[in-house]
Amino acid sequence: MKKQSNLYIFLYSSVMVIIVAALLSLASTTLKPFQQKNIETEKKLDILKSVGRASKVGSAPNKHEYVGDEFNTVIIEQLVVNRSGDGVEGVDPFTVDLKVEFAKAKENQNLPVFVAKMDDGSKKYILPLLGRGLWGPIWGYISLNDDYNTVYGASFAHKGETPGLGAEIANVDFQNQFKGKQIFKDDKFVSVSVIKGGAKPDNPYGVDAVSGGTITSQGLEDMIENCLKSYQEFFKKSKEISHERED
Repeated sequence: MKKQSNLYIFLYSSVMVIIVAALLSLASTTLKPFQQKNIETEKKLDILKSVGRASKVGSAPNKHEYVGDEFNTVIIEQLVVNRSGDGVEGVDPFTVDLKVEFAKAKENQNLPVFVAKMDDGSKKYILPLLGRGLWGPIWGYISLNDDYNTVYGASFAHKGETPGLGAEIANVDFQNQFKGKQIFKDDKFVSVSVIKGGAKPDNPYGVDAVSGGTITSQGLEDMIENCLKSYQEFFKKSKEISHERED
């Protein structure tokens, strides 16, 4: 067979395609467990950041172990509720995908709640967030005090917002603005506004928008409102239970 013949070229190309495909498949199968572990660790880290924990992750000898131990220590309960505020059995809260849930009819949506116990014994209720910025998805977690109204902390992340502009939502200084803000006004859900030009210092319902990141800021505001309003019945029923215990 002549090396330059069409048959040789065809056979050579076919063999190379098969070999490359096999190697890629092997690499994908081999790396998948490591990729899943990284995704799990990053998710736990984002949850912990919303309550100000895992601050030493950068110096930890083993990131996965550090985050896992911190998560197991701080997060004392994980649950799933529906839009009516009732608990849902048989669903793993950690694996709930908001993108999938928000594509469902409202009455079929599963909403995760992560309960953190702080060093002083107080409980914080951590809720996931998902929205869209200028260039792609944005997400995060927001934690509330046990009044289900006051924000304890927040963590936000993005896929491809502009560095120095919209990407600033991932900056700790921006996120710290949310501490102490309230999502209810006179028992009416109002969420937290992200205000272009800056919020007044005494405004308990607003924070400063990202300078030069108008669309990302608006996307963040919409994300918080759209996600938190899904939990309104959960907030209401949880408050009623708390009041009954106090009585």
